[in-house]
This record gives sequence, structure tokens and C-alpha cells, in this order.
Amino acid sequence: MPLFVQNRGLDRISATTELFDRYPHLQDNARTFHSKPLVNVDPKCLLYVQQREFAATTPADSSVSVIGSDDATTCHLVVLRHTGSGAVCLAHCDGSNTWSEVPLFVNAVTSLSVNKEGRLELHLVGGFNDESKTSHELSLNILAAFQIQKEDIHLETCCITEMNDIVVDGTHRPIIYGIGVNVKTGDVFPSSFTHKGPAEELRSARTFTGEQMVDIYDLSREVVKIGPCKWSSNLDIAFWLTQSDDIILKFLSTSPMAEPPHFVQHMKSTIRFLLEHPNSDSLFPGGQPQLYHRTEQGDWERVVQS
Repeated sequence: MPLFVQNRGLDRISATTELFDRYPHLQDNARTFHSKPLVNVDPKCLLYVQQREFAATTPADSSVSVIGSDDATTCHLVVLRHTGSGAVCLAHCDGSNTWSEVPLFVNAVTSLSVNKEGRLELHLVGGFNDESKTSHELSLNILAAFQIQKEDIHLETCCITEMNDIVVDGTHRPIIYGIGVNVKTGDVFPSSFTHKGPAEELRSARTFTGEQMVDIYDLSREVVKIGPCKWSSNLDIAFWLTQSDDIILKFLSTSPMAEPPHFVQHMKSTIRFLLEHPNSDSLFPGGQPQLYHRTEQGDWERVVQS
């Protein structure tokens, strides 16, 4: 079935401008959305999703109240929610394999919404008017991928590409880099996050080495599940630690002029982690994933597996 906008099937579009011209209320909704203040989320109730990760849960979850992600420039943040069950998924998409990723998000929510009345609602945030048009391409691919799903999906928020663009000192940047979704209410809001764990460097290394989109949360046990990941020694990446910040930005970012201030430091710490752990097998004894559960104090703590 097609993607629906105001209960009408969305025809295939060739540019995001077509979408916003055809449905002016999406422009209004986007302006309203990015005019909202940034919400500071308590890390003790947060499940943070990094690039090329997604997570799904329900309001019954006792460990997670908010799923969030940020640092999206050309990347898009996808929230899919079932209004009946309250099941919700948040994903951080970079365009690596959009067509195979979207069905994962749909299945994650529908599998938690069996025999529940309601509908699937979609919220898209991210991208900007970047010179290479990477954002535009990703916007169109995500919309097209949702259009070919067999479930009816209703597009509610579409704060993407030109509707998430601002010019600062002559440079185009995203207005919103991050969002959160309240698991209990379904409210989606702009946000930024200082805590990006657990296992922040390990998860960044997984993406840096080219692994694909992955589900990081096991709702049945309320644990974050990382890996096992596969990479082998690559001493050549030490080269980047000798380069200037400008060179790292130029070659390791899709949008060098729009990255948040901590991008270069994040890249360097990820590379150092990979150099310190040249073989990923040592991080996953017995080939088992790393598991983290929420403590009574609200922190993510690694589960010791026998």
C-alpha cells in the first residue's frame, strides 16, 4: 500500500520540493517542529541510538522512557509508531542500505503490535540542503522504501532536507541534529545528548568498519545488545591521527561544513579504539554479544555472562 498523507495515498515523487508543494501542511508541521525548544533527556531513562542502529520498545518497558539519537547531518532519523500498541522504533539512517533497512523498522513495530487496533505513523527528521544533494537522495529513498511496504503507513512529521535547512555565515546546516521520542506518550521532540552509551566507542567502531544497520535492543530482557562485530587489524587507519582537523573533516564526513563541533574528536577516539582492539574477537568472548542492563541507579551496566 502507498504511504498516506492526510489519509490520501502519496504518489511517487521525484523531488522533496514536490512533496512540500503538494502538501503545504507538512511545511507548517516542519516549521512548528523545529521551532520547539531542545529537550534535555535524563540519561537514566534514555536508550541512545547511534548511526546505523535502531531500537524498538513499548510503553510497558520499565528500563526505557525515551529513545533518542543525534549528530545527524545528511543522515535521517526515522520514528515509526503504532498508535494502538504504542510500540515505537527509532532509527538513524545514513543511506547505506535504505531499501533493506525500512522493512526491519516496520517489522520491529508490527511484531510488537499484534491484534492491536490503530495505525502506523511515521516521523522523519534530518538532512539539509547540502551541496552534494546527499540529503535529497536519502529523503527520496526513505519515502520510496516506505511506499512499497504492505502496511498502511501515515506520514505525520516530515522535517527533512530543505525544511530542516538554515544558512549560518553563508553555510547551509541542519536546524535539528537530533530527536527523542517519548516511549510512553509517542511525543517526538528535538533533542541533543551528552551520553551516547553504553559501549559508545565499540558501537562507533562497528559503524566505522562498515557493518550494516542493526537492532540494538532486546525488549524481552530489556537489555542493550551489541555485536558480535567482525573486523580485523588495519594499521593504515593510524594515518588519520596524524592529520589536521580540516583533513579529517574533508575526507571522513559527508558534510564537512555542517558537522557538530565534536565530530573530529569522535572520529579520533573511534580510530584509537580500533587500533587498541585490532581484532574484534577479543571483545566478544565465545562469540557472544555484549549485553547491558539498566541498574537501579539508572546506569547501563554490562551483564557478566557465564
